[in-house]
Amino acid sequence: MQNMLSKQELTSQELQMLSSEMDKRQKQVVVTWLLWFFLGSLGGHRYYLGRTGTAIAQTLTLGGLGIWALIDLFLISGMIRQENEKIEMNIIQDIQLMKKAKMNEAAATLD
Repeated sequence: MQNMLSKQELTSQELQMLSSEMDKRQKQVVVTWLLWFFLGSLGGHRYYLGRTGTAIAQTLTLGGLGIWALIDLFLISGMIRQENEKIEMNIIQDIQLMKKAKMNEAAATLD
């Protein structure tokens, strides 16, 4: 929801930059599911999604002997969505910082 509000403040050029960066950085659904299918009990999908702490725990317990990997079957879509929203928010913040830096630079040249 916060991403939607932040996007409204962006120009069309900044939205294109956001889209381009998201294409590069976002976590892929197919890759995540393949990692879950082949390395689910070792937490491969969690490593990919940046959830290193729980991934290590999953690796050490062999996915709770498979139970944890089975539970992730229902949680994985939400994890992908959360990670991509976090990535998008980071990109929006970077764009806003660049905009402020340009404004400050322009103001400094006027003085």
